[in-house]
Amino acid sequence: MEDKLIKCEHCGSDMCYATPINETAWSYSCTGCGFTANDILKEGEFDMEQFEEIFPELYKDLKYVDSEKRVWYPLVVQNETGVVFVDGNSKENWGWGVIKNRPLTEEEKQVYINENKEVPSYKSDSSTLEHFGKMGFLKALNYIEVI
Repeated sequence: MEDKLIKCEHCGSDMCYATPINETAWSYSCTGCGFTANDILKEGEFDMEQFEEIFPELYKDLKYVDSEKRVWYPLVVQNETGVVFVDGNSKENWGWGVIKNRPLTEEEKQVYINENKEVPSYKSDSSTLEHFGKMGFLKALNYIEVI
């Protein structure tokens, strides 16, 4: 089975990337709306309450259940350039936020070193926060050079 583009069950975009998980299940990530789902996390068939235990409230509020009972959540995308995430205070008042990363200073490298003597090369810089609105997921990905 190969990856394919399909129509998104959440937003209707034709930019939903479907990736096979196994012989019968698929994972879905839509670059149109920025939401993700799969054929395993289905309402009524999976303990969603336990799964969502560590989720921010906004992510739980924004979840969407499609006609196949798949549960869609907003994506978080991170690379060395930055992170794209849902930013807002309610289901009605949210959008895509982006924070860029910056290289660590020599002093910070001493603070962030882990027990294996590994040091990350960057950290998030909250002063670079940009907002892209509810339908700005693609622009947000472009901002951190994912696409």
